[in-house]
Amino acid sequence: MISINKTSSKPYYEQLMLSIKEDILNGHLQAGEQLPSVREMAKQLMMNPNTISKAYKLLESQEVIVTVKGKGTYVKKINRELRDDYQIQKIKKKFNDLVIEANYLNVGKDEISQWLDESYLQLKGE
Repeated sequence: MISINKTSSKPYYEQLMLSIKEDILNGHLQAGEQLPSVREMAKQLMMNPNTISKAYKLLESQEVIVTVKGKGTYVKKINRELRDDYQIQKIKKKFNDLVIEANYLNVGKDEISQWLDESYLQLKGE
């Protein structure tokens, strides 16, 4: 169910990373499941293989996927007890930037909280 919005201002590799993570959280991709090769994924999404490769490398560095030489790339088991403090700080910074942008546009805390709730519900498929 991986999808890329070609009109989005978000880079393709980021969209691919988020889409893969979302598919894992939604159960569309299971731990141990093989992902398409870089070339196959590039062909499916009609994208440059370098873009797919960049997304895969970043996902591997975040321990979302693992590549086994000569065998393929697989979804890694999620260890929800381990938290990467560096990644969490990056997320907090992005969130803070969004709050600043929202406040600049006169969006209040309640509306931001509503958006957060809606995003969680959407992610959980409710």
